Amino acid sequence: MNNTNRKIRFGIVGTGTIAHRFAEAIQNVTNAQLVAVASRTKENAERFGDEFNVPLRFDSYEKMAASDAIDAAYIAVPHSGHIACSCLMMNHGKHVLCEKPMAVNAAEAQEMFRCAEENNVMLMEAMWARLVPGTLKMLELTQSGLLGEILGVEGKFCYTMDEDEMDHHVFKNENGGGSLLDVGVYGLYFASWYLGNKVESVQATASHYNDVDNHTCVLLKYENGAIADISSALLLRKPNEGYVYGTKGYARLPRFYAPQEIEISLNNGEKQTLSVPYAGNGFEEQITHFSECVLNGLKASPVVTPEQTLYIARQMDAIRNLIGVVYPQDQ
Repeated sequence: MNNTNRKIRFGIVGTGTIAHRFAEAIQNVTNAQLVAVASRTKENAERFGDEFNVPLRFDSYEKMAASDAIDAAYIAVPHSGHIACSCLMMNHGKHVLCEKPMAVNAAEAQEMFRCAEENNVMLMEAMWARLVPGTLKMLELTQSGLLGEILGVEGKFCYTMDEDEMDHHVFKNENGGGSLLDVGVYGLYFASWYLGNKVESVQATASHYNDVDNHTCVLLKYENGAIADISSALLLRKPNEGYVYGTKGYARLPRFYAPQEIEISLNNGEKQTLSVPYAGNGFEEQITHFSECVLNGLKASPVVTPEQTLYIARQMDAIRNLIGVVYPQDQ
């Protein structure tokens, strides 16, 4: 099939901050276009549609799922709504790119992949950070042996919500809230990119707010002796940076999970700083990759794989068990 001029027609489910970022990015992509938006209210759908010149506006997710005007849906609702919205779209034959974390727990993630297989459609977690130039370059550097054997990783994704945002879904247990699922997921992926998945032991501690974790620290020890130190927070700001340590030197990554700059410091005294900017706001690469997979008839990404999504989901389940965060969806 000649896919040169084909574009995947996307509909967005949800109209929040992440949906806006997706709508901005897709304008810079050549193999996809935004044709629809769905919200639970007509007003929100119309407002979003006007802002981004989206031709089709639906006041229910079901109406968009039933439409023949879209090929794929981007799920941008809170975590607790991911499984229902994704399966709704897939049961209507739509491919799905679902915001991270793809599911509240591993059982939901497994059910979602089962639904994708049953409907012969593609499902991918929107782990956009894996596909940006900075991550690709950092993986290339570590695989080249520049830093030697990688034995340590640190990643801190910690921010503080404003007082008028304390009713946000990220603080609600029933919505799969908490820092681990919201931003700790980036740190866990980051560790797995450079250290693999052969984890020997996991330690974790957290402070809580409203039955969710608001500050979590995780230590992962690997079979080869490597250790990853990951932290996430909703009410505490830390430098949003990461480090990858090897036997020949280390790399410092500002905004570690999706760096636009890489600072290399080798044991022999050599230093260099690499600039690795996004194409736009960072979402362009994942939209392009997902659309390319669909156009080529793939049902799973070879980069953001179902196996990796399930692995991280199980890891987060295990960490929540250690820090005492239980969701209604776990029952």
